Amino acid sequence: MAEVSLNVEAPIDDVWAVLADGWSYAGWVVGASHIRDVDSGWPKPGTRIHHSVGLWPLVVQDTTEVVRCEPPLLLELDARLWPVGAARITFTLHARSQSLTEVRMAEQVVRGPSAFLPKFAQDIVLIPRNKETLGRLDALARGRSVPFH
Repeated sequence: MAEVSLNVEAPIDDVWAVLADGWSYAGWVVGASHIRDVDSGWPKPGTRIHHSVGLWPLVVQDTTEVVRCEPPLLLELDARLWPVGAARITFTLHARSQSLTEVRMAEQVVRGPSAFLPKFAQDIVLIPRNKETLGRLDALARGRSVPFH
């Protein structure tokens, strides 16, 4: 399982607000290029984000489904990208203080051809991608916590 973490300088509720906004995913999830639709009730278990991944014209359309949701502490997703496969992604949030949140992102390929790659090969791709994803999440969460003037 590829796992990364980042301390985000924002309250846990602001970090959760980004995770709970399915329409924001193309803005911070590396590889997501377009959100086509978000099921009503997102992020309740069973709801999905309908997304596109890749650069035009080589775009794959698929979905990401919520497996488990415990606001504002945990969001577990089943992210599909066929024909490559599917991954289980878990975001865990821990309030370190009123203005600092530790975010952990764990990803494991669970289905499809990519699941047969050795762990070290998956980590070579997933760890840098997920570090960048958390960096983008950080920027959006910090932006939410800045007072409007």
